[in-house]
Amino acid sequence: MKTVLVIGGGITGLSAMYELQKWKTENESDVQLVLVEAADHLGGKISTEKKGEFIMETGADSIVSRKVNDSFLDELGLQNEIVYNATGSSFIFTDGEIKPIPSDSVFGIPASIESLASSTLVSAKGKVEALKDFYTKNESFTENDSIGDFLEYFLGHEIVEKQIAPVLSGVYSGSLHDLTIASTLPYILQYKNNYGSIIKGFEANKEKFQSNGEKKFLSFKDGLSTLIDTMETKLVDVDVHTSWQAKSLEKINDRYKIVSSQGKVIEADYVVLSIPHHAAEQLLNDKQLTEHFANLKTSSLISVYLGFQLPDSLLPKEGTGFITANDSELSCNACTWTSKKWSHTSKNHHLLVRLFYKSSHRSFAAIQKMSEQELVEVALADVKKAMQLTADPVESIVTNWSNNMPTYQITHPQTVQALEQKLSEAYSGLMLAGCSYYGVGIPDCIENGVQTANRIIERL
Repeated sequence: MKTVLVIGGGITGLSAMYELQKWKTENESDVQLVLVEAADHLGGKISTEKKGEFIMETGADSIVSRKVNDSFLDELGLQNEIVYNATGSSFIFTDGEIKPIPSDSVFGIPASIESLASSTLVSAKGKVEALKDFYTKNESFTENDSIGDFLEYFLGHEIVEKQIAPVLSGVYSGSLHDLTIASTLPYILQYKNNYGSIIKGFEANKEKFQSNGEKKFLSFKDGLSTLIDTMETKLVDVDVHTSWQAKSLEKINDRYKIVSSQGKVIEADYVVLSIPHHAAEQLLNDKQLTEHFANLKTSSLISVYLGFQLPDSLLPKEGTGFITANDSELSCNACTWTSKKWSHTSKNHHLLVRLFYKSSHRSFAAIQKMSEQELVEVALADVKKAMQLTADPVESIVTNWSNNMPTYQITHPQTVQALEQKLSEAYSGLMLAGCSYYGVGIPDCIENGVQTANRIIERL
């Protein structure tokens, strides 16, 4: 009897195990499936907390609707639990005020000439500079080049710095000049080449980004942990162990021996390391892999929720939140007006906001050293500056994801390829999985989990 061990109970590991269990049932296989997780609960960066009347997501807060596999949610019986984001404008805080991101844009990139013309974030000179997108051909850029260099070359520095970079950097951690086209917006190169213009390409494909109307993001009535809890209950033919931290991994002939920090042992024929890359590096403890793992980068994120006994109608604008530009005097990178964007998060429509502090911000080094109470005070100061609100919160949650946010550098694809090659040569049957390597969004992680499971199924 073969044994498959998945180390890491985040959404990628869960998806891999769910797919393996389906195959086992359909084929009446006697394969043994084991899932271990170091924390005392499953879910990884998906975790919902309830405090008072508020529902707060301490990790990921939503799923991109257009990337969701509807049949997967049907299979889990979750269609009736889905909630969608409320409609509303998004803003950028710059020059001491909140300004709207043009509605007809994608990641801040204009999807029409009208969108470019109407922007209050870019000067007339910057708009004229962006017009070169319509007459400048792509003669050298490939998907392995910098997304920042690509956008600036065709749209100009100003619109990238003031309108696009704040939005894209909010999705993909790090400087746009350190991120590849392939790891961020791979289709943008095709748009430029096929339509002769980035703006024309987005305009022609606008429906793709508005496939669900304004329902761009989804969650569940009781929060995103509903997805994790449901998947866990479906793993009826899997040995699941929480509070089980893998301490050492040893290859013995064609099998693997994994020992936990408590001294418990599991032997397996196939192992999936669905854990952060630094944890995988430590577990493998192989000098030949260290140089490649060292090329994988992470950033840090601290989020602060503030819940007030105030109606969210007191917000200065009708929308879903704001991002800060590089010239902002605020300490945060972004602020989501959670109770406006997600009505299910506040029963009485009281104001709930979430502020994000990233290591890319010039203030982060000082912020990272602060206590939770000090972080709440910093968040309150940002709320006061940006939204003119001075009330004290009735609930708050601080979450620290230090050095735990994958940041895909220019060399990321080559690094992952090199790791895969080394593992196939020296560790047959052992595979890497998860957002450290293959995409940061929840749908990306689910897809990666399924693909990893299918690689094992082919061998089984």
